[in-house]
Formats: sequence, C-alpha cells, structure tokens
Amino acid sequence: MQPSPRPGTLAADVGPAAGLATLLLLTDGRLPAGVHAHSGGIEAAVTAGRVRDVADLERFLRGRLATAGLVAAAFAAAGVLGAPSNRDGGPSTRDSGPSTRDGGSSTRDGGPGLWDDLDAELDARTPSPALRRASRTQGRALLRAGRAMWTLPSTDPNLHHPVALGVVGAAAGLAPVQVALAAGYGAVTGPASAAVKVLALDPYPVHALLARLAGACAEVADRAVAAAARATGPGGSLADLPAAGAPLLDLDAEQHATWEVRLFAS
Repeated sequence: MQPSPRPGTLAADVGPAAGLATLLLLTDGRLPAGVHAHSGGIEAAVTAGRVRDVADLERFLRGRLATAGLVAAAFAAAGVLGAPSNRDGGPSTRDSGPSTRDGGSSTRDGGPGLWDDLDAELDARTPSPALRRASRTQGRALLRAGRAMWTLPSTDPNLHHPVALGVVGAAAGLAPVQVALAAGYGAVTGPASAAVKVLALDPYPVHALLARLAGACAEVADRAVAAAARATGPGGSLADLPAAGAPLLDLDAEQHATWEVRLFAS
C-alpha cells in the first residue's frame, strides 16, 4: 500500500493512483470550497424560461462548457504550467504539452507574478461584476481548502477561481491536463446539480447527461492545455488565452444579483 503524500509533497511522487485520488478530491462536491452555493447561471436561466427540462439543460451545459468552461480550463492549466516547480521542469509537466521552463514574454518568472497576470487577464474576460465577485469568492474558498491540505505558495488571496485552481492543482502535484479537466468538469456538474434542485428534476437522467458530456469535457481539457502551453511558452502571451464569451450568462448574473430571494449566490 502506497503512503499518502505529506502536505507540500507532490501527489505524482507516490504514483499515478495518488494523482487520480487527488483529482477526485478536488472535483468532489463535498470539498469545502463553497461551489455548492453557486448555480453557474442555472437559477437565472430557469427563471427566464430558457431551461425547463433535461433537453434544455443539455443545451445549456454544452454552451457553458464551450465558453466559460474552456476559458476556466485554459486559465487553470496556465496556472499549473506557471508554477515555480514547473518552470523548473517539475514532475507535473509530464504529458502536458511543450515545456515552458524558459518562460514567455508576458509570464515573468512564473509563480505569484504569473498568477497575478492571469488573474488580470481573466478579469478582462469577465464583464459581469456579479460573476467577478462569485469567481473571487469561490477562489478564496478553494485557496483556503487547499492550504489545509497542501503547502501553497504565497499568493493574492482573492484570485479568480480558475487561477486558484491552478495554484492548488500545482501544489497538489497534478498535471495541467488534470486541472483543466477538473475545471471543465466543474463547469457542467455545478449547474447540473443546481438544476436538479431548482427544477426538481430526476437526478438519474441528469447524471446520464453528464456521462454523455464526459468526452466533451476531455476535448475541452485538451484544447485548454494546448492553448495554455502556447501562451506560457517561449514567445507566448497570456493575452492569447481563450476569451470565449457567453453574454447571456453575464446578463443573467447581473439580474440574479438584484433578487431579494434566491436559492444560490450566483
């Protein structure tokens, strides 16, 4: 039986099974990172009449995965690629695309500087103030949970959630593609879980839908890692990271923030 990694050690150091267990831990809805308090836009979409059943939910989730999910996955992967251990060729760069150890023109030397730059780039891609607040709230909670499990480097405590996911994933020893997959997976599972509550849907067809989306989540993760590798690699620019927008999510978030009675924070 392999030992569990000590706080601050890389999960990859104790074998692939430990890395998989770490990935499962980060995507577990019971992780105390506050994600359960957010609907990913479903509550507002249901109220607006755009999501009424599982078929509508599938269209919503596929659209969210292709836009907000891709952006989140790319920024999370870039956060891992920019971690100091990976800039030095650390173990979690394995099977993650081109090496980024030489750095890019916009990435400084990795670590806090790069994470701050990523945070600014993601802020520019989030026009809705309500979504910015929700992302930073979830980022703070995730960093707090991450610090309880691993030794995290010093960072801005108010990072956007995808950037915080990259910081925590790097500290846990995960590869960029694993963290990108966690981001894409979260982009659909959070709203799906919220839809079960808001619409009183049968959870079995909803989980069947999530199973059908597994391949799409993997494809988004691969695209995200490729984009992150280019952006953080030699001659790359963080400005070239995906910027797929979802205007209805932004508009819905602003409306949702004005409600006096709601089930979810966003």
